Amino acid sequence: MMRLSGSAQGRRLYTPEERVRRDRSRWTLVQGLLAPAQFLVFLLSLGLVLRYLATGEGYAAANVSVVVKTLFLYAIMVTGCIWERDVFGCYLFAPAFFWEDVVSMGVLALHTAYLAALAWGLLEPMGMMALALAAYAAYVINAGQFLFKLRMARLEGSRDTLAGGAA
Repeated sequence: MMRLSGSAQGRRLYTPEERVRRDRSRWTLVQGLLAPAQFLVFLLSLGLVLRYLATGEGYAAANVSVVVKTLFLYAIMVTGCIWERDVFGCYLFAPAFFWEDVVSMGVLALHTAYLAALAWGLLEPMGMMALALAAYAAYVINAGQFLFKLRMARLEGSRDTLAGGAA
C-alpha cells in the first residue's frame, strides 16, 4: 500500500464537500473520457513524429497529428478548468492541483508554440519535431502528476470507506 509522507498525511486531496461536488460534476466524466482519448492520440502522434525523425517520411502526417493532439489538450484544459471550478471554486490553481496546473501551463505553452511555429513557418522540420518532442515530454510529466493524484484520491476514498465501516 502506498504511504504518504508525513507532511502529506494531514492534508487531504478533497474535503468531504469537494468529493461530493467532484462526484456530482458532469465534468468529472468528461475528464475521464478525454484523458485516455488524449493519451491515445498522443501515442499515435508520437509514433508519427518518431517515424519522421527516423525515416524523413511523413512530415505532413506528423504535423497533423501534433495539431490534433494540441486540440485534445485544449479541450481537456478548458473542461478541466470548468471541473476545477465545480469542485474547488476556482478555475485554476486550486491548492490540491496547484503544481499540476503550473506544469499544465508549460505544456500548453509548448504545444501553442508548436502551432505558432507551424502557422508562421518559424522552424525547419527537424526543429518542429524537436519542439513536438519537448511538448510531449512535458505532457508525459504532467500526465504522471495527474495519475499520481488519481491514485491518491482512490487511496483517500478507500481510507474513508474503511473508516466509515469501522465507525
